[in-house]
Amino acid sequence: MKKALVLTAAIPGALAIAAGMFVVTLLLVKVLWAWTVPDLFPGAVEQGLIARSISWLTSLKVAIFVAVLAGVAKASHRELPSA
Repeated sequence: MKKALVLTAAIPGALAIAAGMFVVTLLLVKVLWAWTVPDLFPGAVEQGLIARSISWLTSLKVAIFVAVLAGVAKASHRELPSA
């Protein structure tokens, strides 16, 4: 009985934490983009070549891209087993 009660409390809590981390990650991507890109590329932003701010969907795409790059970098630095 106690295990079922713990699981029914833990699963929604874990889902809420995961959803909160997801939203915070997207918010960080949006804020960091708006903070750094116009300073790094002012001419390109003025000409409309680079967006000054990005949408939530675009921040999701950027976050996925960065996660894939981090995964590839981590996989390439794994040590090979010695023979």
